[in-house]
Amino acid sequence: MSEQINAVGRRKEAVCRLYLTPGTGKWEVNGRTLGDYFPRPTLVSAIQQPFTLTDTLGQYDVKATLDGGGMSGQAGAVRLAVARALVKVDEGNKKKLREFGLLTRDAREVERKKPGRAGARKRFQFSKR
Repeated sequence: MSEQINAVGRRKEAVCRLYLTPGTGKWEVNGRTLGDYFPRPTLVSAIQQPFTLTDTLGQYDVKATLDGGGMSGQAGAVRLAVARALVKVDEGNKKKLREFGLLTRDAREVERKKPGRAGARKRFQFSKR
């Protein structure tokens, strides 16, 4: 594989367009490094999980463009995009990544706020008398 592989990942409101090229493991997320963009080590390790499972950590350069959502949603979007790209690289990775649930799009979304209420489920205070 000498060409660039691209994949899309989504979670909550976040969308990630990812480009994978053979290289030395360099990360560029919206023009910044991975550790700079995601300061929490838990998010960084979650993002790198597909690489560690397939023993390809440091074999590819990653360029990711993120849009929308918050920190956690964006990290989930990058993780899904990385997993999808690794499947495009080698179909043999699919079984391992599927086993750990990394190819499944997390469909949970924020429930909408209802009219006249403080939030999606919040109710007015109950008064017995």
